[in-house]
Order: sequence, then C-alpha cells, then structure tokens
Amino acid sequence: MIVGSLPRPTYLQEAFAAHDAGKLDKAGLVAVQDRAAQESIVLMEEAGQRIVTDGEQRASSTLAGTGLMNGLVPAGQYFAIFDDNHHRQLPGLAPNFKGPFKYRTYAYEYLKLSKPHATHAMKCAVIAPSMLYLLYPLAEAIPGYSREQFCDDLVNECEKDIRGCFAVGAQRVSIDFTEGRLATKEDPRNPWTGAKLLDTFIKLNNRVLARFAKEVRVNIGIHTCPGGDCDSVHSAEVPYTNLLGPMFQMNAGYFLIQLASEEDKEKVYKEIGEKIRKDADGVKQVAFIGVTNPLNPRVETATEVCDALVCAAKYIDPTQLGSTDDCGFSPFSIDLKPKHGSPDFAREIAQAKIRARNEGTKMAAVKLGL
Repeated sequence: MIVGSLPRPTYLQEAFAAHDAGKLDKAGLVAVQDRAAQESIVLMEEAGQRIVTDGEQRASSTLAGTGLMNGLVPAGQYFAIFDDNHHRQLPGLAPNFKGPFKYRTYAYEYLKLSKPHATHAMKCAVIAPSMLYLLYPLAEAIPGYSREQFCDDLVNECEKDIRGCFAVGAQRVSIDFTEGRLATKEDPRNPWTGAKLLDTFIKLNNRVLARFAKEVRVNIGIHTCPGGDCDSVHSAEVPYTNLLGPMFQMNAGYFLIQLASEEDKEKVYKEIGEKIRKDADGVKQVAFIGVTNPLNPRVETATEVCDALVCAAKYIDPTQLGSTDDCGFSPFSIDLKPKHGSPDFAREIAQAKIRARNEGTKMAAVKLGL
C-alpha cells in the first residue's frame, strides 16, 4: 500500500516558486502540476503498484493539500522541529476568527483532476482533524468561536473530504497522522508536544470515523510516521509504546506504520500484534508495516522486504498484515532531498523502492501460504 507523496520534480518545484513570486499564473501552475501528476501515476503503475496516487503533486504540503480557508494568520504554532533543526510552522486562526471553519480546497478536487490519468485504482490522503486542531491557540480561547465549535467544524470538513474522495472514485482513503508520535515528544521548543494531546487527537479522529459505516471504514486508514521532510525526522526517538495502544483505538480499517527505519523492529511487530484489533466497531484492522525507508537512498531488495514480512508474521496475524513505505516520499513541495542529491534522482529511487516492496510482498505471500 502506498502512503501518498512522491518528490516533486525540479521543474515542478521551480513552478511553485515562480507562482509564489508572481511570475507564473494559476493556469500555468496547474498545467505543470498536471504533467507531474500524470508522470507520478505512470511511475507507480510501472513499479507494480495496484492502488496508486498522483504523488500529491498538486499540493504544496500535506497541510496545504486541503487548501485552508481565509481567516488564518501565518505565524501559528510550529508543527515540528526536525532533527536537522529545520522546522515547519503552521498558520493559526486569527484572534478575531469567525466560524464556521471550512476548507477552501478539498483533497478530492485534486483527485478528480488526476484520476483520468490512472489505469489502476487510486487512493487519496486527507489531513487529520488532529493536525488542524493545532491551528487553534494552545491555551487561549477565541472570543465568539469556542474550541468545541472548532472541533465540530473539523469533523464536518474531514467527513466531507473523505466522502468526496470516495464519490470521485477513490478505492481507499488514508488520514495522515504524523502528529501522533510527536504528541508525546515533550519538546520544550515546541509547547504543544508537551500538552498531552494524544488522547484528544484519538477521540477527535474517532468522531470522524464514527460517521462511516463499517463497510466504508474498511477502506479508511491511518498513517503514522516520525516525519519525513528534507530527509530528516521529528520524533523517531519517541518510543512506539507511547503511540500504538492508543492509535489502534481509532476504529479505522487499516494502518500504514513506519517500521523499516526502526532500530528494534521485532519489538514493534510484537506490540502491533498485541494491540491491533480483530473487531474495531465491526472492522478487522490491518497493519501495513513499513518495509522501505524513503529517507535513505539505498534501495531495499525484494528479499529484504520478504524477510521483514515473514518475521512480522510471527507476531501479527498474516491476515492482518501488509506492506507499505515508511512515509510519503516527500510531503512538502519544496524538498531538495539532500541525501539523494536531487528530487529527480529521488523519484527514480522511489520507483525502485516501490518495485522492490511489491516484489518482496509477493514473495512473502507465497512463503506464508496466502
């Protein structure tokens, strides 16, 4: 199962910069995005990916992929401070913000533009309400627009986005939850990570999932990773023990879980096997474990992928086990992929990793008798 993003080619990153500088109009940018989306779909299909994405080439970031509404100020909370000391900062709700909160653009609108290019089924990633929760001030209230009203609006908008994705033709939808592991980091430079928000996040995301019948939730997933931006991470040192138990309390059908870059994989396999549920409000959960590391330019072999899955199957019911990449290959549009040398080479590496994952997964299925 693919997570979603691919590195944006150099020509697309240059187009984003030109558009931001007022040197390329919207129509010109869309034309370049369309080319990159089509090339990304072909890249995945040629790598043997059965359910593809457009590489999120139309979105400038995971957050901007939902095209947030007006009424935001640019200097909100930091989302994350990465290990290489670069950071990503969120916008925030203006002090005089008046609800309701609504997206300006929905993920399904991008999917609708890209789907005609695909010959395989498609999936789409949407932003989690738990991520957008961080747009509201951490401690203060906004006069006339309570935190409770904001959460109601987040649930409504996320539901609308997911339903729109399925209506356009997505076979699967995943909710990006990279903030999950970060929520217990307690980084003094980033106050929200010490505010004990994980339980709040889980409950908020579950409110969205509760609006879907079990037959639909089978195809709604959660993605978690310790970040993957500019070949760096933000929370890899946080023990998975902090996250896995609460995470599997979300009544999603599947989970895309970073694991290839984990130091003690078997410990995590074992905990997944103990925490994953066979009945999550009527849905049997599936864990797609990470078997390729998008931050490392070394391409895993199919045999390595196979061995990881066979090992994981000692702890996780094979009928609840699948494979994925640790993270999206590039969640932000401007990412030069420093460990890879260039975003264009990184795209070639991504295709090779996806191909190895698919070949190794088939090998493991044979060994496990699936």
